[in-house]
Amino acid sequence: MKKAFNIVLVGGGSTWTPGLLKALCKMKTRLPLNKLVMFDVNAERQAVIGEYAKVLFREEYPEVELIWTTDKEVALRDMDFIFCQMRTGGYAMREKDEKIPLSLGVIGQETCGPGGFAYGMRSIRDMIELVNDVRARSPQAWILNYTNPAAIVADALKKSFPDDERIINICDQPVNLLRSYGRLLGRDPEIFDPVYFGLNHFGWFTHLYDENGHDLAPELKAIIASNGFKPVDAEQRDQSWLDTYAAVADMLHDFPDYLPNTYLQYYLYPEYKLSKLDPNFTRANEVINGREKRVFDECRTAAAEGTTKNVHVVHNDAHGDMIVELAESIAFNLKKKFIVMVENNGLVANLDNDVMVEVAAEMGANGPRPFGVGKIPTFYKGMIEQQFAYERLTVEAYLEGSYTKALMALTLNRTIVDAKKARRVLDALIEANRDYWPELK
Repeated sequence: MKKAFNIVLVGGGSTWTPGLLKALCKMKTRLPLNKLVMFDVNAERQAVIGEYAKVLFREEYPEVELIWTTDKEVALRDMDFIFCQMRTGGYAMREKDEKIPLSLGVIGQETCGPGGFAYGMRSIRDMIELVNDVRARSPQAWILNYTNPAAIVADALKKSFPDDERIINICDQPVNLLRSYGRLLGRDPEIFDPVYFGLNHFGWFTHLYDENGHDLAPELKAIIASNGFKPVDAEQRDQSWLDTYAAVADMLHDFPDYLPNTYLQYYLYPEYKLSKLDPNFTRANEVINGREKRVFDECRTAAAEGTTKNVHVVHNDAHGDMIVELAESIAFNLKKKFIVMVENNGLVANLDNDVMVEVAAEMGANGPRPFGVGKIPTFYKGMIEQQFAYERLTVEAYLEGSYTKALMALTLNRTIVDAKKARRVLDALIEANRDYWPELK
C-alpha cells in the first residue's frame, strides 16, 4: 500500500487553488493524502475556497483530513510537501506594478520589467520567511515553489539557503506551452521529450522529440508560421493571453532557431508591446473582473448548493496537475521529466555556473537530475546574461538594501534600458512599496 502524505497549500485563497484541489482528488491513487492544509494570511478570502474544498473533498476524497488556517504552527508542522503559490500584496499591488510603469512610459507587466522587479522585491521577503518557518517545523519537507516572479525568487532562495536541496522552483508556463504544442500537432503532450534552456519566463525549446526520437520542432514551427499559435485552452482565455500567444509567430519569423517562451515578446518588442497596453485597464483589472470573480462566485455556489457537480471552477488544469505530478515523481522516485530552475553548473556550457537556469530534469527522490544543452549561440547567450544580471542585481538590491543596485537592475532590463527612466520608475515604485520593501539606501 502506498504511503499517504501530508501536504500544505501556501496561498490557499488563490484563484489557482481549486485546480490544485481538483488535481489532488483526480490523482488520489497516484499521490495518496493523509492530511491537506490550506494556509493563507487572508482568512476571509481563503474561507471561500475552503468551503468549496470541503464540499469537493466530501464528494471525491472523504478520507482526507482537510483544514484551512492562518496559523503557521498548524499549517507547517510535520508536512511532507509544501506547495507554495503566494502573492505578496495581492491584486491591489499587482495593479500598481502594472500601472505605475505604464504611467511613466514603460511596460507594466506582472513578472517582466519593473512590475516584475517590484513583485520580486516583495516576494523575496515572504519566501525567505516561509522557508525558515517550514524548516523549523518540517526539516525534511519538499518545498515546491511556483511563487512569481519565479526567476528572482529562485535566485534569492539559492543565495539565502545554498545548502537546502529540498527547495524546487518550477513554473507552469513550459507545461502550458507543451500542451498547446500537443493540440497543434494532434499529439499527446505526455509523450514529448523536450530540450529547453533559458531562465524562467525567458527560455526556448530547441527540440521536441516524440516517443520514437523524431524531432517535431520543425513541423511545429511550420504550423505556427502558417496558422499562428493559440493556447491549449484558447476558448477559456482572456484576450490578453490570446494576444500573448499570437506573438509567438512574430518571434519565430524574426528568430527561427528555437520555439520561444511567450514572455520573451516583452523583451524583444518592448516598444510594440508598450503601444498595445492600456494604462487604465491592465491585466490585473482583467483578472479581478474575470477569473477572480468567476472562481469565487463558483466556489460560493458550490458551498451554497452543497455540491460541486453544477459548477466549473477549474479552467486551466495544467497548473494543478503539474505540481501534483512533480510531488508524485519525487515521492515515488519516478524520474519523470519536468522543466525546473536549477543552478547552471555547466548545463549551459558557456554561461556562468551560478546562473539559475531553467532546463529539463528528471525528478526523483533525490531531487532534480538536470540535462545539459552544451553551448548556446551568441544571441541567446547575450540575452540570458543581460536578463540574469538584472535578476541577480534585484536580489542583491533586496538583500543589501542597495538603491544603486536596484537602479542598475532596472537600467539593464530590456523593457527600460535608459538610466534616467529607470530612476523615475524606481522612485515611484519605492513610494508604492514602502510597506513591503526594505529601505534602499
